[in-house]
Amino acid sequence: MNVVITNLTDHTGAEVHGTDLATAIDPETRARLNEAFVDRSVLVIRGRALSPHQMLDAVRMFGDVFPQHNTRFALPDCPEIHYISNQDKFPDGRRYIPGEGWHTDHSNDVRPPKATILHAVTLPSTGGDTQFANMAAAYDALSEAVQERLRRLIAIHVYQSSHSARRLMALPSAAKERVPNAVLHPIIRTHPDSGRRSIYINPIRIEGILGLDHKEALPLLDELLAHATAPRFHYRHKWEPGDLVMWDNRCLLHKANGDYDMNEVRYLYRVMLKGSVPI
Repeated sequence: MNVVITNLTDHTGAEVHGTDLATAIDPETRARLNEAFVDRSVLVIRGRALSPHQMLDAVRMFGDVFPQHNTRFALPDCPEIHYISNQDKFPDGRRYIPGEGWHTDHSNDVRPPKATILHAVTLPSTGGDTQFANMAAAYDALSEAVQERLRRLIAIHVYQSSHSARRLMALPSAAKERVPNAVLHPIIRTHPDSGRRSIYINPIRIEGILGLDHKEALPLLDELLAHATAPRFHYRHKWEPGDLVMWDNRCLLHKANGDYDMNEVRYLYRVMLKGSVPI
């Protein structure tokens, strides 16, 4: 394959042309794509509509599928694939916009997913971008003294933080049995492939910091989030039909933007890949 990989910003994102994910990918191309993913944290593969099963087959070149926590969004004929839609509503009738607010996916798992992959099926005419913030670049921009202090801190992750302004859909009863009540992860984690350190926070999931009172922990987390999500660390993805976007949950925060006409449908397929225990 004549694959071309182009950087999208100085620090995050690579756009891939010349590969067809609906066909078998040769070992050399697989290696190039995996290397680009580790190096650039976001891969954007353009222009090929995939069925759920085709998507599932394609993403397995990057790793094993992670079982997503909230099974209410699973596709009946391909349950490893979930959907993202702006048409769902909370029980009280409020619209549910999945992905609002900065976060990293499923950090409340003992082994959070290393990657999330979305495939655009139906898009609004404008808006609905996904933004990414590079947590490795944000860590590098901290002073050495702050880095050293943060490396000693451990955060408590839960399904739904009581401090989060964003509400999540409740877990079905069956899912509650396999989702941990709380897990502990370092606030600074080391990437298992690149060796780079990154800030690892999640305002939707973090309930507190071990050994710190909330009066100290919450302002610290707010300050860290404000630093880490500064525009200089961003890549903003403008979706095109058929886009497949994969990002590294180990060193990024992301959020979806609900800045579009909600009478238009935004619908994407989602799958995650298994990760390791953060260290």
